Amino acid sequence: MATKHSIPTEMGEELAAVHHEPASPTRDAWVVFCHGFVSDKSGSYEGRCRRAVEEGYHAVRFDFRGCGESDGAFVEQTLSSKIADLEAVMNYFDAPAYALFGSSFGAKTAFHAAVDTDRRIEAVVGRAPVTYNRTFADRWAHVERHGEYVYDTGHAIDGRFFADFERYAFGDVTATLDVPVALFHGADDDSVAVADSFEAAAAFDADVLLQVFEGGSHRFSRCLESRLRRQVFDWLAVEGL
Repeated sequence: MATKHSIPTEMGEELAAVHHEPASPTRDAWVVFCHGFVSDKSGSYEGRCRRAVEEGYHAVRFDFRGCGESDGAFVEQTLSSKIADLEAVMNYFDAPAYALFGSSFGAKTAFHAAVDTDRRIEAVVGRAPVTYNRTFADRWAHVERHGEYVYDTGHAIDGRFFADFERYAFGDVTATLDVPVALFHGADDDSVAVADSFEAAAAFDADVLLQVFEGGSHRFSRCLESRLRRQVFDWLAVEGL
């Protein structure tokens, strides 16, 4: 069963979320899915939630502020606001434990949330994860020259995003995160360098699974998506979640 929710944020804006509830829950941890930078909770996230339900998990997908059906302007969102949005979702459902699945920038949000805000997070999965801030170096330089960067989708970021962004170093995550981590990356990703996932995996003190999919780009094919889902839930089961 899928139920829509409106979740209040600290700023009075509301987040659009969908809770997928299994008929017979068999897992204590809930899985929360964090979408990418100019994405939303639709599409593959619905399929991932359905797979989570099949595995006995409660699952939640939601739109960050400025995305999808949530309130707010995209240009006003920051990594800090995304972390706050994720925290609002977890507090709203108040599950005893969470496993986070983040895609691209959603993974960066999940990682920093796991070390900065909430001890209920017991595992983090990143698909094509943004880890090190250098992934945004070209956009940062563009904003310094022109005042804003506009994506092909029409979404824009400006200096407010980067003034906040530079506060978050991924080295802080690798040095302090003490929950299991799984990274899944396409070998031919031209948006987020697969080398960053190799570097991150080597830097973590926590247990890390790194899976590189040959022929995979930033967007996974249907075949790779199927493999991803199978491996994610096999891994969560092995980790006891």
